[in-house]
Amino acid sequence: MIDPENPVVVFGAGSIGERHLGILQKLGYSNLWVYRQRALPLRIIDSQHIQVFTDLDLLDKINPQAAIICTPTAQHLVQTKLCLEKQIPVLVEKPLSHTTEGINELKDIVRSNQAYIQVAYMLRYHPFFQKIKSLTQSNEWGRLLSAQSYWGEYLPDWHPWEDYRQSYAARKELGGGAALTLSHDIDLINWIAGSAVKSWNTLKNFSAPLELDVESGSDISLAYDSGLTAHCHLNFHERFPRRTYRFVWEKGSIEIDYFKSCGWFFGPGTESTEWKLPDFDRNQLFEAQTKDFFQRINTGNFAENSVKALDESEVIIKICS
Repeated sequence: MIDPENPVVVFGAGSIGERHLGILQKLGYSNLWVYRQRALPLRIIDSQHIQVFTDLDLLDKINPQAAIICTPTAQHLVQTKLCLEKQIPVLVEKPLSHTTEGINELKDIVRSNQAYIQVAYMLRYHPFFQKIKSLTQSNEWGRLLSAQSYWGEYLPDWHPWEDYRQSYAARKELGGGAALTLSHDIDLINWIAGSAVKSWNTLKNFSAPLELDVESGSDISLAYDSGLTAHCHLNFHERFPRRTYRFVWEKGSIEIDYFKSCGWFFGPGTESTEWKLPDFDRNQLFEAQTKDFFQRINTGNFAENSVKALDESEVIIKICS
């Protein structure tokens, strides 16, 4: 683990950047720096012990032991490259980018510099999905045959204090669109499958009256080398949020209602078992992810793990294109 006194830099201080800062403070990290393109005040985080800088030339002087990149998607690759070239370990918010251009260069950098990068798909740390991953790996219920996810929210409700049309999710030049913005579910199914994606088909929906230049919905069908087939529905034009998952094995199935933190297990020899997480808070995923990121910095195998993360993100970007 990185020592709490070591400098950590967070790139960007929008809502997700402030969430990461709050997690770092909760974990006891006190030497926190924020790179901002404009020296604006933080919205909800106590900035008393946070130092803001706007000149990237100061990065060498700060000498951060880790960087968390939370800027708009279109800026991720440039800032990630800058850090990796300086051998600064990077946790970059999803998606890695809106384009695959430059990803091969990042692979070369992590191989030559032994630098570490992790992409922040934090659903991998959710207790429900870790159980599903374990069942799939163990073959306890046989092979995973099919998977479906449905995620619908309403973009104008995300940040009521700002014009949603100016957000990165709503703007093509910033790397927006429902598929990339909500690509957590694509990564989740890919990760649980543990098998290469063989083929996919992506349909995009531009029909919602939200005044966007990106799709507000996407339907993605996936096929894997293992024989698994899956479907992801993603949208941010749905006024009444819904987020559900279903996984089917040879001997059982699981349904998840994410927003209710409730799951139903239909396993061998039982009709159904309900599993609730009554005290679940989304920040628990961010906290677990941050702890894991810091621990992995100390484990080595940087190039192997980093190239794997870049390969996975490259596939997701292609699927969303």
